[in-house]
Amino acid sequence: MTIQDYIDDIARSVAFLSRVHVPQRHFIGHDGRLSRAVSAFPAAGILIVLPPAALAAVLSAFHAPPLLLAFAVLGLQVLITGALHEDGLSDSADGIGGGRDRESALAIMKDSRVGSYGVVALVLSFGIRSAAIAALAPVLTPASLAMALLAVAAASRTAMVWHWSLLPPARRDGVAASVGEPDRAATVTALVSGILMATLLLVPHATILSLPLSLVAAMAAVLVFNRIAVRKIGGHTGDTIGATQQLTEMSILFALALTL
Repeated sequence: MTIQDYIDDIARSVAFLSRVHVPQRHFIGHDGRLSRAVSAFPAAGILIVLPPAALAAVLSAFHAPPLLLAFAVLGLQVLITGALHEDGLSDSADGIGGGRDRESALAIMKDSRVGSYGVVALVLSFGIRSAAIAALAPVLTPASLAMALLAVAAASRTAMVWHWSLLPPARRDGVAASVGEPDRAATVTALVSGILMATLLLVPHATILSLPLSLVAAMAAVLVFNRIAVRKIGGHTGDTIGATQQLTEMSILFALALTL
């Protein structure tokens, strides 16, 4: 892969994971598949969360109330992503929680309406993430807070690729299936680069416990959710990939709030 190929993959990943407009030149001759582009998910995650991280640093520098800072950061993040991952979490919660069997669970996940399981999942997602960010804001410098958020962004997008690569598609006509399965080489690149990026961003501010606990929390979130997804729907969907990002982000922020 050339540097230009990787830049194109980053651009395609940003377009897939957010509402950010990407120049059309990055899609010339592209067939729409993301099998190779998933290698750039961690880098794309950092670019997507760069504006919210910068906002966190500015608000922290001006001593904004921690909870206000947290909700402002999450609000901007949702605007940039179009609530893509939150939608996946909500749909996954409704389908897995309310489906009697595989077929009914997949049908519920495809329904655009939000049920009680989805609402509870969203409340917990925003509650845990905002509480964790609010806990981190007073104990980290503005720059450190921004770097921690970028580390979480890289790690949670890496988790998406890991979940995607470990499970078979639950349906053959879904979004995830239509863009292809991650290549083995691309998966390895995403895992190695994502862990490296997250570690480098966290090391200057980490404690003895924060790095290993964050890694364990992220791995546990993915592996436990994988088992649930396989048992309930037989594999992954676009919704479960998005849900993985949310679960990993919650888990890492929770771990950091406990240890930093």
